[in-house]
Amino acid sequence: MIALLLQVGLGGAIGAALRYVVGVAVVFPYATVIVNVLGSFLMGVAWIYLANRGMDRWMPMVLTGFLGGFTTFSAFSLDTFRLIDEERLFAAGGYVLGSVLLSVVALFLGVWMMRAIEG
Repeated sequence: MIALLLQVGLGGAIGAALRYVVGVAVVFPYATVIVNVLGSFLMGVAWIYLANRGMDRWMPMVLTGFLGGFTTFSAFSLDTFRLIDEERLFAAGGYVLGSVLLSVVALFLGVWMMRAIEG
């Protein structure tokens, strides 16, 4: 159990660090949208890739750790609050709708792509 927790922690540290880099490189609030959409796509890809290869032991580190640390819906919530607090209600609504829909679509695309590749 300790080894598993260390794997999740290592993956989470790497994902969080990468998330920070994107946040510094991309202007507010788009960094969080990019991270959530890309992370959702990669979640779909990794889930199929690892499952089809019997690599289930990597799922906690990659899915929960790395991608969980990388995709940041807590930051999404804060960004939404900031937009509302700035009275940018239309922007906040578009941000919420776009983030959620694009992330779900990206996950489906990742799964679809990997199922097509994997046969």
